[in-house]
Amino acid sequence: MQHVSAKRVAALLDYRTLIEALRLAHREGAMPDISWRVDGERDNPRNKFVQLHAWEPGAAIAVKLVGVFPGNLDRKPPEPSIQGLVILFDGETGAPLLTADGAEMTFRKTAADSALAADYLARRDARVLLVAGAGGLAPHVIAAHRAVRPSIERVLIWNRTPGRAEALAAGLRPSLDAQAVATMAEALPAADIVSCVTMATAPVVRGALLKEGAHVDLIGAYLPEMREADDDVARRAGAIFFDNRLGIEESGEVIEPLARGLITRKELVADLFDLCAGRHRGRQTERQITMYKNCGGAHLDLYTARCLRDLLAAAGQLVQTDTK
Repeated sequence: MQHVSAKRVAALLDYRTLIEALRLAHREGAMPDISWRVDGERDNPRNKFVQLHAWEPGAAIAVKLVGVFPGNLDRKPPEPSIQGLVILFDGETGAPLLTADGAEMTFRKTAADSALAADYLARRDARVLLVAGAGGLAPHVIAAHRAVRPSIERVLIWNRTPGRAEALAAGLRPSLDAQAVATMAEALPAADIVSCVTMATAPVVRGALLKEGAHVDLIGAYLPEMREADDDVARRAGAIFFDNRLGIEESGEVIEPLARGLITRKELVADLFDLCAGRHRGRQTERQITMYKNCGGAHLDLYTARCLRDLLAAAGQLVQTDTK
């Protein structure tokens, strides 16, 4: 068995390759058996430890163990807020095949998840990407969205700590027109794609300010008490897309509007399996506002680990497991 470092994961898993691997997995397969558990630290509930598991019978098993510690970004020097391991096992024998850096794998599968959805839901001529949040995931989301929408020529970045937004924007220049914005309100009317990578418990996206044809990509709000979009986003979209039907039941983006009768389950129209298999076409018109909830899930970690394994094998770098 071998360990694949963050640097090696980054070198192998380019976004075009990973997005196409996820597309194929969703098109040709069915949802694996998955489970998850999220524990909060007793004295600091913002700190979480997450355990996820996915089993595709006869093919592969993946387990992810990660800590989510938002305060790590304030350390001197800063550390990633997400750290851990992804472990891939042989689905026929149960033998361990590889471990990989959990933060890099999580960043890349999460960004690729949203970008794959955007390929079905965002306008083909999208030019302005607005990102809310400037943590470790933000540059991955920008790269992944640009992989499916090379038409993006300008990136706006908002963060509750303005200095981080400016630092991210500066790191993207001069190869990309990127700038920090002081408020979401000033940037939303210009955005063709809005991607949120925050830990917000109150909405940062106001649906009333969205331009016609905008696509809203919501990556945070993985717990019932979290929200990144207000009710007007769902109301104006009229249809909600998501990556899987299990995870959508955990997000405040959907639970709150459902509980108050602002939306019904009829508005939960399609997941990534539906989109990739052609059971739903995604965007219907150029003027439609689309809303996507990136819930994550261990099946995506499994698909990403399988892709990594295949790339290592193609490069002749996959170490065979000794089971004796």
